[in-house]
Amino acid sequence: MADLKEQRVCIEFCFLLGKTAAENVTMLREAFKEEALSQARVYEWLSRFKRGDMSLEDQPRCGRPSTSRTDENVKKNSRCDNV
Repeated sequence: MADLKEQRVCIEFCFLLGKTAAENVTMLREAFKEEALSQARVYEWLSRFKRGDMSLEDQPRCGRPSTSRTDENVKKNSRCDNV
């Protein structure tokens, strides 16, 4: 499976070169074949870069359904309260 961060780097590189969203999608599909990010994900990353957020890391997401409710998991998720 293609590394998602690797594809994000490619999207950022193309963004900095001034490539369009459609060009990004086409090039990713050519390079990564069926493992390429979807068009929607490419557009999301380009939107982030356009807003000036050049981080390649996922943003923390709070409120996801918990699969296990233990004291340890509650402590881990409590850090999201301050986001």
